[in-house]
Amino acid sequence: MSRIGRKPISIPSGVEVNLNGREMSVKGAKGQLDWTVPHEIAVNIAEQEITFEPKQTTKQARAFWGLTRAMTANMVEGVSNGYERKLEIRGVGYRAAMQGNKLNLSLGFSHPVNMEVPQGLQVVVNDNTEVVVTGIDKQMVGQFAANVRRIRPPEPYKGKGVRYADEHVIMKEGKKK
Repeated sequence: MSRIGRKPISIPSGVEVNLNGREMSVKGAKGQLDWTVPHEIAVNIAEQEITFEPKQTTKQARAFWGLTRAMTANMVEGVSNGYERKLEIRGVGYRAAMQGNKLNLSLGFSHPVNMEVPQGLQVVVNDNTEVVVTGIDKQMVGQFAANVRRIRPPEPYKGKGVRYADEHVIMKEGKKK
C-alpha cells in the first residue's frame, strides 16, 4: 500500500482544482498546470481537500497511486508558491549572462555556450556567478538546472564548474611529491 497516496492534499485559498474526465487542471495566482490522471486512479475533490484511491489492487495501480498524489501536490505547490533552483558558478573567468531569452555561459571552453530558456521558466543571473531558475513546474525547473550543471559539473580537485547552491563537493587531495 502507498503511504504517500493515502495522504490527502489540502487546497490553499486562491487555488482552483478541476477534474474533467481524466484531465486535472490546477489554477492559481502564478499560473495553470494540467496533467492526465492515470485511469487506474480515482480522484475525489471535496471542499478544500483532494484524496486518491486505486481502482484495482495491481502493482501498477499502487505505483500510480503515489505518483498521482505527488504530481498533484507539486502542481498545487507550484501554482501557489512556485519553485526555485539556484546554481553557483565557480572558477576563474567562468561567468553567466542573460541575452534576451538565452542564457550565455562562459565556462572555459573555446566558445560560449548558449542555452534557450524554455517557455514557463524565468532565469535571473546575479553577479555573473549565480543563476536562479524559477517557475511553476517542478520538473521543468529541475531539468533546466540539471542541463545547465551538466555543461561543466564541479571537478573534485579545485571545485571549478557549475554546482547547485546547496551542493557539497567532496574535494580530493592532489598529487604528492
